This record gives sequence, structure tokens and C-alpha cells, in this order.
Amino acid sequence: MDTSESTDSEGEAMEYGRPNGKAESDDQGSESGEESVQQESNEDRGNKKPKKSKMGKAKNSKPLQPRKEWQFLTTKGAEEPDEMMVTQVNQTHTLLRSKFKEAKSADEQSSAEWLKHHSVDDSKLTMKDLVSRGKAGKPTFNKELGITQQHLTFDAKDINEFEYKLHMQIEAYTKRVKWMLKGSKKVFGLLKGTRVALCIDSSDANTGFGRLTAFQESLLHLIDEQLAQKQKMYLVSFGTDVQHCWDTVRDVNHRTLDEAKSYVTSLTPSGGCNLLKAMKHIMKLKEINSIMLVLGSVPDQGSEIMCDYIHQMGVGKFMPLHTVAYDCSNHLTNLTLRNLADASRGRYHCYTSTSEEQIYTGSDISLLLREIQRAQDVINKIKEMRKGMMGTALVSIENEISMEVANLPQSRFLPRPPGHDRPLQLEMPKFQAKTSVDWLKQNGLKAKHLDLYQVLSPNAYSYKEEFIPVIRKTVQSQVNERAMAQFQWQDGSIRNVHVDMTQMFEYQKHLGATVQLYEKRVEWLSSGSRKIFGTVGEKNVVILVDLSVSNMNYLIHIQHSLRLLLEQQMANKEYFNVIGFGSHAEKWRPTMVKPTLENLQSAWNYILQMQCAGSRNFLEAVRLAVQNEEEAKHHIEVEGIYLFSSGIPDQPLDTASAYMEESCAGRNIHLHTVLFNVDDYDSAGAIPGRYANITKTADCLRNLAHCTGGRFHWFRETGIIESDDIKYISGEIDKAVNFSQKCAMLVESVKKKYKREEYDYFIEELKALPSSTQMSTKFKALPPPKQTALSMARLQISENKDKEDQVPKALTWRPSSAKDRENGITASSTRPFSAKDPMMKVRPTYKKSATQTFYTEDKNSVGTVFKKFSSSKSVRKGIQLAMIPEKEEILTTKEWLRLYGLGRLKLDLNKLVSGPDCKHQETPVKTLQKHVTAKYCSIFPHVNVKGVIKHLQLLPHELVEYEEQLEKVLRRYIKRLQWLLSGSRRVFGTIVHKKVCILIDTSGSMDPHMEELKKELASLIWDQLYRLGAKFNLIRFSKTCDKWQNSIQEATEESCHEAVRWVSGLVASGNTCTLDALDRAFEDPDVEAIYLLTDGKPDQSTSMVLREVAKMNFDRHIAVNTISFNCEDSTANNFLKLLAAETSGRYHRCHSDFNAHMFAHKLLTEGFNDTEYPHLPEFEGEDLRRLGAEIATSRRFLTQSRSYRGMFQNQPKPHEKSFERTDHMTNGIVSARSPKTSTYLTARHHSYLVGRPKSAIK
Repeated sequence: MDTSESTDSEGEAMEYGRPNGKAESDDQGSESGEESVQQESNEDRGNKKPKKSKMGKAKNSKPLQPRKEWQFLTTKGAEEPDEMMVTQVNQTHTLLRSKFKEAKSADEQSSAEWLKHHSVDDSKLTMKDLVSRGKAGKPTFNKELGITQQHLTFDAKDINEFEYKLHMQIEAYTKRVKWMLKGSKKVFGLLKGTRVALCIDSSDANTGFGRLTAFQESLLHLIDEQLAQKQKMYLVSFGTDVQHCWDTVRDVNHRTLDEAKSYVTSLTPSGGCNLLKAMKHIMKLKEINSIMLVLGSVPDQGSEIMCDYIHQMGVGKFMPLHTVAYDCSNHLTNLTLRNLADASRGRYHCYTSTSEEQIYTGSDISLLLREIQRAQDVINKIKEMRKGMMGTALVSIENEISMEVANLPQSRFLPRPPGHDRPLQLEMPKFQAKTSVDWLKQNGLKAKHLDLYQVLSPNAYSYKEEFIPVIRKTVQSQVNERAMAQFQWQDGSIRNVHVDMTQMFEYQKHLGATVQLYEKRVEWLSSGSRKIFGTVGEKNVVILVDLSVSNMNYLIHIQHSLRLLLEQQMANKEYFNVIGFGSHAEKWRPTMVKPTLENLQSAWNYILQMQCAGSRNFLEAVRLAVQNEEEAKHHIEVEGIYLFSSGIPDQPLDTASAYMEESCAGRNIHLHTVLFNVDDYDSAGAIPGRYANITKTADCLRNLAHCTGGRFHWFRETGIIESDDIKYISGEIDKAVNFSQKCAMLVESVKKKYKREEYDYFIEELKALPSSTQMSTKFKALPPPKQTALSMARLQISENKDKEDQVPKALTWRPSSAKDRENGITASSTRPFSAKDPMMKVRPTYKKSATQTFYTEDKNSVGTVFKKFSSSKSVRKGIQLAMIPEKEEILTTKEWLRLYGLGRLKLDLNKLVSGPDCKHQETPVKTLQKHVTAKYCSIFPHVNVKGVIKHLQLLPHELVEYEEQLEKVLRRYIKRLQWLLSGSRRVFGTIVHKKVCILIDTSGSMDPHMEELKKELASLIWDQLYRLGAKFNLIRFSKTCDKWQNSIQEATEESCHEAVRWVSGLVASGNTCTLDALDRAFEDPDVEAIYLLTDGKPDQSTSMVLREVAKMNFDRHIAVNTISFNCEDSTANNFLKLLAAETSGRYHRCHSDFNAHMFAHKLLTEGFNDTEYPHLPEFEGEDLRRLGAEIATSRRFLTQSRSYRGMFQNQPKPHEKSFERTDHMTNGIVSARSPKTSTYLTARHHSYLVGRPKSAIK
């Protein structure tokens, strides 16, 4: 029945017989008319007749309406009621009220929104809530104080639970603060809203020298991390004027993000800071709901003007303004932005790169710090309660813990990492670590002769000034700008440099490889214990550990860091010692000892017993390290002191520095300081005797290290903040990048000069013609043309064609610079520069045929005998037919490509266009007495091959033939790739050895993949081992090792069935004893190769495994092929790669996410038009990686060949190279095309040619 109908019926029934709205219910004896009506049944309520009231109002009442028919409710798709719906009414109402609250992610909420549900008040952790848990006792009168004291009693369980919740609340606030300081939120804060307008300050003060690059990087990070998550955005920058990226608000997609990044990278300083004009532009936008204002300078308008404008524009609408003070130390900027945020009900954020304290003044972080302070105040009150007082009231806590437990050190209750108390697992370093300064002496740019000035110095020439006695004055050398490039040297002088393009290409390639080496060095320095301590390079080391009371909560972190140091860097030292210091210093051993296993374990036990107390007595600890008579007697000198601290020493910096300089003078002792950053927001916590913020602490420890020639290292939980070792490597990388840019500039300048050279020649010829204004208005008869040297030479050849060995006297021709005249021939000939004298040809390099004449018997007939024939050797390379057998051969990819690679098939496009006839040559010209470089010929297109300009002499039909052969080879490569990724080769690779031992990892981590592994092993046995006819054995290893057979067996049908049966019984459990399995495999004297399949690192040290395998394989030369099975750990995969490389084996990793058949289908059906799609993944296995690289090279050559064919279509035909002239010179415009420059003369040159006779136009 419908609820509304029932309610209406009840209401009507209740109205009858009620004077003034009250019902008379004498039968039930109830005072309430509603209760009497509710107790009646539906039948009584339907048949009941209305009573007459005392006032006679029943006559005027409405008659009872007939009840509607029953309607059945549809329950299809209905949800079950919540659990709280079936308990009690109060809980149901609470659940319904909670549904009206909008659930939001914490990442999308500002601190004010987040604290609405996570504050101390909302969590009921205030002092008022604590007092409400106590029981009030009988007040007592204190005669000494003369006051009445209230007595409160609390249960210890309630107090401990309350205190625990407060600590958890503080931890949650601290994590929130750390989250607010990550990524772009540290610089710009949390960006709210879905349709955001970003307003950027591009004034000279904010984007000046030294600030623009860092500012652009921060903005790019903001776009990638926060703006990419929004729906719409709008970018505008302002200086003196306003510049916007788009005209309207744009939807966020990949295209708009790329445009925004391009806009940010193109920012340039643009004058002042007209903030008011920018805000007027922004406020006109209607589609935005949030504005972020990034300001790094003082605005041109005052704070009051801006606040009034924002307040007026915000009337009637909610437009919050998120203001960001970017690295600005002027308090006026911070004050203006804070006022703007308050006026628009937005938020304020401050970022500075020099002081972290300023970041905590932002709106979001300051609210969190305020809640931390409130929670800490309550904790301090609880500490007073434990002493029996809370203000003036007496407090007693029942069931309190015993005094013995309370007196235990606080570090006993700190969480510990797994295996914290276990013995050390030493890793013997393979080499003695070096500092970056020492390492760069062997691997730096200067050490590798990769300094750009070293490379250019043999071909660099300085200006010179010499006194010439003949003219009696000093003459300075002139610069031939066409011959050389001008380059600024490191001393500021300008030198003329001859740029060798091939040398520059090789230099860039070596420079890139060196930068990759430096990046690997940085990655190595950021791993393991080096991330915490840096590199420990000295042989005699003393470690000073800060155990002040402020490090009490971080003692476990200190101990774990020291454990990593002892395990990874101490084993190859000669002597070491450990000194812990608080208010007093204490040695682990009286003198330094050798780092044996027992001594290192004893040092670790000493570290586990450390406790934090007192301040930081640094000088006492240093005195114990450098002043030791016993060590001096045995001639043991300390070389390196490593200070591991979180604050500044008790002694002033001047005193400590002076003592260190005096103690280390002449003794070659270096103090290295390591600062671990502590995130402690408790201002009322333990503070040592001398306190400083983190920035001043870093400055102090940095100065202490540098005064002794040591290194400074600063890290925190998120990573390394500053490291001298990494700084030196980064400086070398920056220097390499700078050299690379300068090298690219040199190459580009040379290219531009070569492109301009021929055009300049043509312009010079054109300028030699006189202008039309200089000519006479009356035309005169032209004199007869004079014969040039070229014409005279041709006449002499025709006259003396029967004479031999006679050289025509055409060599009297001189260049245009000559001033004398011979035979009436002017030196300033109008012959173009591109014309060549036929008598100045270079003699052919081929041998002429030698003949001998003789008289025959027939009168005076003469016969000729050829003694030597001319050898005509063609240097052109033809396109050969590629033949690759269709049957797959059981070979490694390296061996297969030696037989069928592009180089072997002579299909390398770079070699085909790099023949000797394609090069430019320098030929000596005797008349000019200098070498003349060959010009680019317009007949052949020219291409850039590995930094060298080559003539493309392959004709279009030859390129088509090349592409056909290359597509044929490419299809065969793809078929080979499908074969390598099919069957058992997908997991195990190709088995190419005839006597193998297969090691199978059955540790506990293999349990999820065990069924898959069993199927693949069965496929391996039948698909490869049985077909190959190999001898094999199987060894499974986990905590222990188990062999299938004692030695390798023939792959017969019976043995294969037995091996599959043994494999089907494998069970995953235990650890990974890889070294034991390898030892078992090396016991078989007939084994030629080992195939190791595993999914992770061994239990033993990886360096120890490599060392032991090298010992076992010293005389055997057995290849260990490693297989990574479903392993995503990069460290484990690197270990497998290194193990395979050191034993001349192969590394293989299966790619389950790559469908080779789908890739081949797309490539073969869609053709080879695109070099990128479909994309071939980057394989890690050696066989797949080599074949993938060959496929990528083939696709690249195919694209290059098609582009080369396109050059012939754009190449001008020979008949198009002649000059075209109009018949009417006075009315038309000359349009000529030079064969050298391929440049058309436009109307700009019309003034030079109008009025000239046709014979004067060349």
C-alpha cells in the first residue's frame, strides 16, 4: 500500500471527533489522539464513522475519500539495505545524514577542506575531550597555597589510548606536510578547480639572467603534474603588456599541453610588472573557476589598489585566487599576494630556493603546522598529568605501567626494519672506490682529450701583428671569412678555425658516449650506502656518529645506515674505527683495527647498543680520532674522518674550523661531513645546546669539510639534496653539453657559408654591371667584341690539331685580380667563375693505352700494335641480389647476422652512397698556385652521410631496385623474429649448444608461475633438446639443489619422457641458492654450456657469486646463459646480464606483453611506409635486441632511400639551367636561373638590367 495514501487516511480519521485538533479516545484510555489512531487496525479505521464534536463541527467536515486500489511495487534492480539500516533508529539517521556529505579524495582537497574531517576537534582529541574521560573526586583544601584543588581520576588505558591517537594524528599531519612539499606542489602549492587560468609574471626582475631556466622548468613540471589533470585551462604572461597563449579557454588534451609547454619555453623578459592589467584581462574570462597568480617581483600597483579591485570584481561570484610568491625575498611581494588571497577567499603559497622556513608560511602548510602544535600541547598536558598535576587540579592515573618499563630508552619502542638485528652480510667491493675528483683525472674531458679547445687547437690560428720594414709599419693579419670560421677562445680572443666536418661528427659521438658514462657514475653514486655517505675512498677511516638527544627518534635509521656502510664499503679498507658522541665521546676500540668479519660484526653489535643522550661535543670526538699515541707508535695514520650528524656542533664554527686546520695540517687528513635532514616540526621537542635551522646547519658542516679538503654530503628520505661528488660529475656533464652546443654552432656556421658562397659569386657578377642611370641616353654603336683567352685557346687547338705534345699558349690567362694585359685581352673578363679553361684540366688518373707503329708489306701502309691497354675500373657500387635461406638455422643472432646482415648482403645505404667518386676533392691549380675545392654539382643531389657531404650518384631506378631487395630482406628478418618468439624460444631463447645443463629456480617467489614454467620446460625438452639431439641435464634449486640425473643424458624419447615426468613434480618453496646450483652444474666435466632460469637475485651476495663463478670457470670456459623469467627487478636483471657477459654467454628475457605475430601482420599488410608504426619494443635479451636493431636500421634505410628518390623529382633538368630572357628588356623583367645557385632573379635586380643591350647580359 502506498505510504502517502495511508498517511492521508490516518489524517482524515484523526480529524473527526477532535475539538481544536485533539481526539477523544475513551475506549483506549490514551491521552494522545495520534496513539489511539495508530493502535487501531486498518479495518476499524476504514469502517469507523465520524463522531459529532461538542462544537458541532462534524457537519462541516469533509467526507472520507474512498481508498485507492492496492499497487504492487516493483523491486527489480533494488539494492539491499545497508547493515546500519537494520539496527536502531539513531544509527539509521546517522547513516542517512552521512550520505549528504560529498566524499572527496585527499589529493584534491586543500588543507582547510581536509582539516574539516581530520582536525583535532573533529577527531575529538582536544583537552576538553580528555578531561571528559576523567572522574571528578572529592575536592581537597591545600593549606600551603590556600586554595581548594579539584581531584580528577583517569584510567591509564584511556590516557595511553588518547596519547597514541594524538601521535598518530601528528604523524598524519606530518605526512600531509611532506606530500605538500613534493613535486610541483612544493613550488606552486596545490592547484584547485577544474577550469584554471594560469597568470605568469614575465617581468625583467622575475625572468632575468639566471632565473629564467629554473622558472621554465618549474612551470613545465606544473603543467605535467597538475594542469594535465584539469578540464580546461588558460595561460597568460604579463610584464609591461599582457601576452596570452590562446584567445579563449581551451580544453586540456595532448595538443593544448604541448602548446602550453612551447609557450612556456618561449618566455622572455618583458619589462615591468603590470599586475592590474593582467587581472583585468583574466577577470573577463567566464569559463574559469580558479586563478593561479605566479609573481616573482614587486607589482607596479600598490597592495590597496589591487585588493580593492579584486574585492569589487568578486562581488556576486566566487572566484578564488591562488597566489604564489616565486623565489622573491621582497616582503612587499609576499604581503601583496597574501592580501589578494584573503580578499578573494583563496590561498597563499610561498617558495624560496634558499630558505625552507619561508615555505612553511603558506596557507596550506601553516594550517597543518598549527594543528601539529595543538596536538603537541595536549601531549605536553598529558606529561604534566603523569606527574600528578594539571593546572591547579590534582590528577591520579590508575593502573599505570611500572617504573621499570617507563625507564627503558625510547629507542626500544621504535619500529625496526626486518632483519635489523641479524649478522652482517658483507659485499666485497671489486675495486677501490675513488672520489669524483680523482675519478675525473682519468675519465674527465681533458683526460680523454675531449676538450673542445684541445680538439680545435691544431687548426686554430690567432691574429698576428708584424712590422714590415718595406712599408715601415705594423701590419695585422687579415681574416678570410670564407675559408675559416671565427670562434671565441677560452681566453676571450677570437681565432680562425678550420672546421673538419668528419672530425666534428666523431667528436660529437665520443662526447655523447662520455656523457652516458657520467650518467652511469651519478646513478652509481646514488645507490646503496653511497646515497647516504658518498664514496669512502681512504684506506684508514674513522666514523663519527652523532648521538645527541635530538636524534632519539631516528636512532634506528642511523643504525641501519651504518649497517649498509659496514656491509658495502668497509670490507676492503685497511683500518677503521667507530666513535659515538653526545655530550661525551666514546670509542668502539682504543685504536683502529682491520676490517675482518669478526671486527665488523663486533662494530655492528656496538652500534646496536648505542643510545642517544646529551648535546653534540664534536671537538672531543675529533680529538679522540686524530690524537692517538698507540696508532702513532705503529705508524698508522688516519686518512679520512666521516662525520654523520643532523646538526651543528656545540663549539662555534670558527673554533672547530681552526682546530681541524691545525690538526690536519701536514698529515693528509680529510674531514668529510654527512648531514641527514630530519623532518621535525615539534618546536617544543628536544633541542641540543646550539641550534640552527637546516640551511645554517648545512653551511656550517660544508665549511668544516672544505677547510680540510674534504667533501660535503646532504641527504634526506626523499633522496640526495647536495653532494660534492655528484656536483663535480654534473659540472663535467654541463661542460660536455656546452662543448656540444658550440660544436653544433661551428658546423652550422660552416654550412651557412657554403650555402651563401655561390650566391655571393653571382651577386658580385651582377654588381659589376653599371646601373641604368650611368648610361648615356643616346645609344652608341658597340665596338667589335675582343677575343678572350678561351677563344684564342680553341683557335690554337683547331690549327694545331695534327701536332702532338704542343701546349697552346692559353696559360697567359690570369685571374680577375691581375692588372696587366696581354695580347689585347683584358684581365677583367666577363667569363663566369664557373667556366673552366680546357687547358687547365687535371690530367686523368687512368693509364693511357701504349701503341707501336710499323710498316706493312703493302706499300706504305702502317700498322699499329697495342702494348698496353687502358684499365677502366668502375668505382660505382651496384645493387646485389639478396639471398637468405627460408629454413631457420640454429644459430645465435650474432652469428646469423654475420651471414645475413645488411653489411654482409651489401645493402648498407651509407656505404652505397659513400664511394670514392662521391667525395669532394681538392686539386692543385698551377696557374692559380693554390688548391681549389670541388663545387657542388647541380647534376647530382647531395646528401649528408655521417657528417660528410656526398654526391648521390644512385639513379632512381637503382634506388627502386635497392628498395625491392631491402623489403625482401626485411620480410625475412620479421620471419626470423617470429621464429625467435615462438615455442619454447620465447622463454628460454635459442639452445645452440649440444651439451647443456639447465638450472631451474623453484624458490617461493616462483609459486604463482609454476604451472606456466612446467609447460614451457616440457616444450623446451621436445621442441629444442630432442630436435637438436643434444645431451642435457636438469637441476632445480631453492633452499637446496636436486639433480635429475648425475650427468648429462642423450635426448632420446625415453629420457625426454622421464625428464618431463620429473619436471611435472616440481614444487616452489624456500630461498634462492643460485651459487650452489652453479657449483653442481660445474661438477659435470662434459657440460659445455649452462642455462640459468630465475626470477630474482640470489640469496648470496651478487659480487660473491660472480667471483666464485669466475674461479670455477677459469679453465673450463663454459658459457653461462641467463634467463630472466617474469622478473621486473632491475637489480636482478643487471646481475644476470653481468653474469652472462663475464662468461661469454647470452642474456634472455621473455616479453609476454609483445605479440610478435600481430606486429608482423601489421607490418606486412600495411607496408613499410612508417619507420615508427607499428612500434617495435626495446628488447633486453641479446638475440632479440640485435635482430630488433637490424630491423630498425632496415626500416630507416628504406625511408632514406625513398627520400633520396624524391630529390631527383625536385632536381632541375639540364635544359632548365640556361638563362631565360625576355624579348623586350624595357617592358619585362629578367628571370634567370643560375646553374650554381639555383636562385631566381626577381624585380629587385630590375634596375641593374633595364636599358642594357642583350649582348651585355651574361
